[in-house]
Amino acid sequence: MKVLVKTLFAVVLVFCFTAAASADWLQFRGPGGLGISSEKNLPTTWSAKQNVVWKTELPGAGSSSPIVVGDKIILTCYSGYGEEGKQGEMNNLKRHVVCLSRDGKILWTRDVPTGLPETAFSSFQALHGYASSTPVSDGKTIYAFFGKGGVHAFDLEGKPLWNASVGTTKHGWGSGTSPVLYKDLLIINASVESSSLLALNKNTGKFVWTAKGNVSQSWNTPLLVRLPTGATEVVVNQNGKLRGFNPDTGEELWTCTALPDYICPSVVANDGIVYAIGARQNTAIAVRAGGKGNVTTTHTLWSVKKGSNVSSPVYHDGHIYWASEAKGAVYCVNVDKGTLVYEQKLTPNPERIYASPLLADGKIYYVSRTNGTYVVDANPKFKLLAHNTLGDTSVFNGSPVADNSQLLLRSNRYLYCIGK
Repeated sequence: MKVLVKTLFAVVLVFCFTAAASADWLQFRGPGGLGISSEKNLPTTWSAKQNVVWKTELPGAGSSSPIVVGDKIILTCYSGYGEEGKQGEMNNLKRHVVCLSRDGKILWTRDVPTGLPETAFSSFQALHGYASSTPVSDGKTIYAFFGKGGVHAFDLEGKPLWNASVGTTKHGWGSGTSPVLYKDLLIINASVESSSLLALNKNTGKFVWTAKGNVSQSWNTPLLVRLPTGATEVVVNQNGKLRGFNPDTGEELWTCTALPDYICPSVVANDGIVYAIGARQNTAIAVRAGGKGNVTTTHTLWSVKKGSNVSSPVYHDGHIYWASEAKGAVYCVNVDKGTLVYEQKLTPNPERIYASPLLADGKIYYVSRTNGTYVVDANPKFKLLAHNTLGDTSVFNGSPVADNSQLLLRSNRYLYCIGK
């Protein structure tokens, strides 16, 4: 009897630990927005005929990444205008919030207002399209952002709850930032739409605060940074400045002179230090958060003349890793010394990489737009573990997601589940 009790107790412990270790992927780049997953036994190799659990054709294209809410997968799409290989008429533009079951079946699709006229189709807009913001969820409600088309809240069954406009300005490059949740606030970088960082009440869609000063030429998702003191700041990168705000009130706490150009990559942080890359200048910097006023001379730790214009970095074990958007190379920097550890060309050439990397199971997954996924050892000594393609000729812009020991990869045509 004692043996049976001990065995049952062990089984319960294992079950509880497994349940606790596997967290839902509720926002862009997952828990904390850092692109890190605790999932194990993830696949290293796959192809169109190997380790594809399922693939589901989507009702439209999109650059947003999927999120996982319990047994549901949520993503956004667009159709009717500016799709691959055809421009069409702007009046036919439709945007969709799509919910799939964990076995790949589409449970529901909801169309949302497009906010016409939208940014006209162009070579720049064609690079990512009209559904580039990843939704966010608190486990009960889904929040989707479509630029001047507004913010839309749904319950998990697809029932519309509220919608709100955060500005009507548009840009030739379109919109691309994703919302984040903090307490009862939905925080949005509305740089394009209203030159502001703002917060809405997540239950009503009403404005709570709008940050002072313009947030200019900023296409990155805000990051909630936990300080060693226990306080939390929200940090956003913009043209020429890295800025920290009080997420409860929108008060600007500090600024740091940073990258003098438009910014797409989101920042990451560890132990209260923020790591930012970006701009055509291609630079990486480290700044200690938690300051007051202009902290350029007091809190800037180092700067390296390497960066990326689109893809965000990931932190792991004293190093940050990222991929160039166009140079076909990946990078590793030692964050204690601020020194470049490696700059390594990927083979075969990935061409462009817009997706942000995923760190999981001792590996870094870099998804290229048109030439598959590169799996690299998460180690300061570069090692390419695999290069995988799926035979899908459409573009992959969505960042990869780890869930249930599987990967979710999103192209303009399909959502794939990779693994066992």
